Amino acid sequence: MTNAAQQGTIWDPARWGITLGSVALIFLAAIEALAVTTVMPVVSAELEGERLYALAFSGTLATSVIGMVAAGGWSDRSGPRGPLFAAVALFLLGLVVSGIAVDMDVFIAGRLIQGLGVGGQTVSLYVLIARVYPRELHGRIFAAFAAAWVVPSMVGPALAGAAAQFLHWRWAFLGVAALTALSFLLLAAQLRGVSMNRSGETARDPSRDIPSLRAIGGRLLLSIVVAGACVGAGFAAEVPPAAGWAIAGGCLLLIGVAIAPLLPTGTLRARPGLPSVILMRGLVAGAFLSAEAFVPKLLMDRFAFTPVVAGLALTAAALAWSSASFVQGRYGDRIGSTAIVAISVALMAAGILALLLVAVSGRDPWLVVVGWGVAGGGMGLVYPRLTVLTLAFSTPSEEGFNSSALSVSDATGSAFAVAASGLAFLAFPLAGSGFPAVFVAAAAVLALALIPGLRIGDAEPLRAAR
Repeated sequence: MTNAAQQGTIWDPARWGITLGSVALIFLAAIEALAVTTVMPVVSAELEGERLYALAFSGTLATSVIGMVAAGGWSDRSGPRGPLFAAVALFLLGLVVSGIAVDMDVFIAGRLIQGLGVGGQTVSLYVLIARVYPRELHGRIFAAFAAAWVVPSMVGPALAGAAAQFLHWRWAFLGVAALTALSFLLLAAQLRGVSMNRSGETARDPSRDIPSLRAIGGRLLLSIVVAGACVGAGFAAEVPPAAGWAIAGGCLLLIGVAIAPLLPTGTLRARPGLPSVILMRGLVAGAFLSAEAFVPKLLMDRFAFTPVVAGLALTAAALAWSSASFVQGRYGDRIGSTAIVAISVALMAAGILALLLVAVSGRDPWLVVVGWGVAGGGMGLVYPRLTVLTLAFSTPSEEGFNSSALSVSDATGSAFAVAASGLAFLAFPLAGSGFPAVFVAAAAVLALALIPGLRIGDAEPLRAAR
């Protein structure tokens, strides 16, 4: 029997149900992410929360850090099943609270609860993949996760926009809650009786370095500090710009101190290998999401696009992301990590430049759709590659911590970048609006990502693991 036959596929009889349930949760998370970005201009207008627009994004990302750290430690101690179930429950609760909100404060509270669930769900699914699927299939399953964005990218923004335009924006939250509950029941049923031990481990393998409750508690406390600082940076938009920037700077310093123990040693110094993988994830995610949060707003505010039409830019980006992820899953080892970084950053830079040109000139709004599609292709190449490399650098006892660290970096970088962009939007009106300042800031963060990006190493860790 060949090695490929021994490993099977992600759809073989032993795994197809877990694959389907996991992909369904990713699918619905994609629907929610695209829907929120599409309808937020409508939500902030109806609930009179314009100054908290960015916080609706950054707050969710910030609290996801807490969920990630909690799920990482919990998974390392007892496997991913428990934290995954708890995370889905929190995600559902947050969706319901946001969906029934009567003012912006309640809506933000729901978004904060959603963040706890999203963060825990992400890390738990990463550890679940590491425990259930052999390393040879990791690239394929993460490519399947990326492919789960295809249908949402085609219909999610349009559906969310149509709901906001013809029904009500609340359906973007309550509808996803109902579908998530069904998907969770499917996955829970498929996980009954499935072992969560890696090949070669026993249920009580003494060689595993299981973190103590004290260590987990310490990490959780630090994650609360990081999340609180990110939320504080989001609220900085509520005060005059001079004070807002001082608050944001203090929050950034606090994040730098508190986040270091939650990441591999040397991450903030861009040490080659895993630390640079983790750091780059946070920077590229911050650059991309801080720009994307303002894409529908640019099209609606400056060019009077309807929510349905404004969502086309998100559709273009998500489709390109999924297609590029498929390429990475198939040919990533041949292309090599260094080349993937260079191509990805170039594509994202081109997309952000397109946004900047439209924001400054006030012309050719359809260039936003095309340009943001190009940027999505860049993210699709590099994003799953960084996940695959993280698992390749990890031993079984480190999978929870490293998966948590990857997601913590992702969420923290995104949360602070979005919060800072919201502050820049209000503080630096250039060419008649704050949009150019947002996109200049995103380009600066992307440029910083090249520092760790060129130090992550090529595909040798993957080949060594095989």
